[in-house]
Amino acid sequence: MRTLGQLKNFVEGRLLLTAALVCLCSLAAFGQQRLLVIGGGERPAEAMKQFVAWSGGPRSKILVITWASGVPDESFESLKKQFTEAGAVNVLDAPRRPLDEKGRAEFIRMLEHASGVFFSGGDQNRIMDVLADEPLLMSLRARYAAGTPFGGTSAGAAVMSDPMMTGDADLKLLDGKKVGLRKGLGLVPNVIFDQHFLVRQRHNRLFGLVMENPRMLGIGIDEDTAVLIEDNRRLQVVGKTQVMFVHSRNGRQPFHVSFLRSGERFDLRERRPAGR
Repeated sequence: MRTLGQLKNFVEGRLLLTAALVCLCSLAAFGQQRLLVIGGGERPAEAMKQFVAWSGGPRSKILVITWASGVPDESFESLKKQFTEAGAVNVLDAPRRPLDEKGRAEFIRMLEHASGVFFSGGDQNRIMDVLADEPLLMSLRARYAAGTPFGGTSAGAAVMSDPMMTGDADLKLLDGKKVGLRKGLGLVPNVIFDQHFLVRQRHNRLFGLVMENPRMLGIGIDEDTAVLIEDNRRLQVVGKTQVMFVHSRNGRQPFHVSFLRSGERFDLRERRPAGR
């Protein structure tokens, strides 16, 4: 039979062990970046379900940012409906642009409590106009780095890159100098995303840009198709069509091109299809 002192030591030991385990779990979770990038068109149901799962399932709080959209009410309702169908309960509507002092403070509060962040389609330049506010940009990057899942479709896909394509380009030319660029979120290092890729025949734009910036990995995502990225390395294709990868392994020509279909994987660090 244990004495009172032994019981006290036992309880304290259990509490310390529990605290240590909590700390270890927190450290393990920190930095586990997860990113959903959709090429526009229909948002693949499988990808949206995975994003909700990443965000906490029925306990998730998904913050939808419609700054890119010209019709933010419609954009939010469409995304809310699909996230709800995918199992989310709390889908939150971020304050609309332009942000005044009150809206900015409300956005920061909502961002701090969000378990997932998703950007709608529209015009990616509108997003970065808001994020000319450098502390706001850094707060988003910090949330992603700390492990909050991020996602976006169409313009919300383009904004994940840094540099980010503005949409200005002559698709008849293979000239990266003619591709409009500006600062983006830059969540995945040395990767640039292009959207609506096959449908809008944007091959020249991405090829030209990578030729001009040979250390970049170009990822062209078609409509109705998405990529799920974990730890800024492990990528899986989900959706109806294909994703193109163009890169140089040593920063010089020749370039390597891969087309991957749904279910296939790519290693962003090794810059090659996984499992081949």
